[in-house]
Amino acid sequence: MPTADSRRWYALALLCVAGFMVILDAQIVVLALPSIADGLGFSASGAQWVMSAYLLSFGGLLLLGGRTADLLGRRRVFMTGMLLFGLSSLLCGFAWSAGALVAARTVQGVSAAVMAPTALSILLNTFDEGRERNKALAIWSGSGGFGATAALLIGGPLTEGLGWEWVFFLNVPVALLLLVLSPLLLRESRAEARSLSYDPVGALTATAALVVCVYAVVEAPGAGWLSVRTTGLLAAAVLIAVLFIRVEARSAAPLVPLRLLRARTVSGGNLVVFLLGACAFGMSYTLSRYGQGVLGYSPLWFGLYNVVMPVGAVVGSYAGQALVTRLGPRPVAVAGLAMVGAGSLLLAGVPVDGGFVRDLLPGLLLFGPGLGACAVAGSIAALTGVGERESGVASGINTAAFQIGGAFGVAVVTSVALSHSGGPNRLASLTEGYQAAFTACAALATAGLACALVLLRAPRPRTPQPRPAGTVTRRRVRT
Repeated sequence: MPTADSRRWYALALLCVAGFMVILDAQIVVLALPSIADGLGFSASGAQWVMSAYLLSFGGLLLLGGRTADLLGRRRVFMTGMLLFGLSSLLCGFAWSAGALVAARTVQGVSAAVMAPTALSILLNTFDEGRERNKALAIWSGSGGFGATAALLIGGPLTEGLGWEWVFFLNVPVALLLLVLSPLLLRESRAEARSLSYDPVGALTATAALVVCVYAVVEAPGAGWLSVRTTGLLAAAVLIAVLFIRVEARSAAPLVPLRLLRARTVSGGNLVVFLLGACAFGMSYTLSRYGQGVLGYSPLWFGLYNVVMPVGAVVGSYAGQALVTRLGPRPVAVAGLAMVGAGSLLLAGVPVDGGFVRDLLPGLLLFGPGLGACAVAGSIAALTGVGERESGVASGINTAAFQIGGAFGVAVVTSVALSHSGGPNRLASLTEGYQAAFTACAALATAGLACALVLLRAPRPRTPQPRPAGTVTRRRVRT
């Protein structure tokens, strides 16, 4: 168990800044993508690889990043990831061609795959399980909401005023500051010496399964969900995953101990987080396409209008942690997903001539707090009871669940929108597709709600066994 550290709240602030920068960077790139495509001459289909390259390396290496932190030392690995994040951001800003930017974004994804689970693992080993850790997890989740808010607020002005390069240069001074403060505020921790094994076969198969799965999902909207390429890639991912499980079952020091996957709350919490990520990313992507493609908002005004959602997510995360401490994760996750689903259904009614206050604001006011509350509840469920030696890989699983769920959600809503559009009136056709995409988000939230109800059940209290007549209860006497 972690022991109380007088610097723990300062350490949490540092970790939250790191998480803030990862989310900020991802969101700002979305807003800057049109300018990047124009500046570096990306093709219409090639521009997506600015996002996809990051997602593949980030999602594919999260488990390995978390396990490496357990073995080599969490502070050391966190600082290495931060250094790589700063250097790759510098390379992104100075990218001289489309290929150079995609390569730099791949390295940036690797750095995020190291930083994100390691930061969460350090948090788990800094705060005792219970009320204090729940509060720290809520603050951690809230930092992501603040990052998304800041991206919406500054992404447009930064891109329009200084150029798209500065969405990457912004990371460099922050990375340097965190590198200086990390040795002062973070304590070193690692797994026990007897468990120092990298499980190379497990690491290779886990990474391959995740990369193939993410690639299949990212490419599915263009290739078709039932195409030979998509089904072949998904089948390959399943086969590699089965091989991974066989390897882990026979390994003396597995990358992912199978008891983590067998634990009901751990698997249930991660499944809830996966479906929540699918709904959140899918809704945000659809909302951006509708707001800018149908309503004609500029990136600046669209960002300003939609600040209400990430702010609501921050409020929901703080309220959610307090309720989880009192009620447990199940009711909070169910209520949060119900709000997310209801918000998506409200957005499914958007018209061609919609307005923000009338058509978007009501749905966002429900979606944001529900997202924050469920994210905290799912993470607490997935990380409760995890030992120190496995905290890195457990954090990697939890982060991977949300990120890969996000890739899946974007692919689903893209496919649904394309299949429901194509009429003679362009704006009406686009709106019809986006309405169907918002409905798909509501369906994803409903699936998550069902998983929360079934898998996040509280453990049954043990019924006391009757004592045989004449037995004497012994009390331990303290000396």
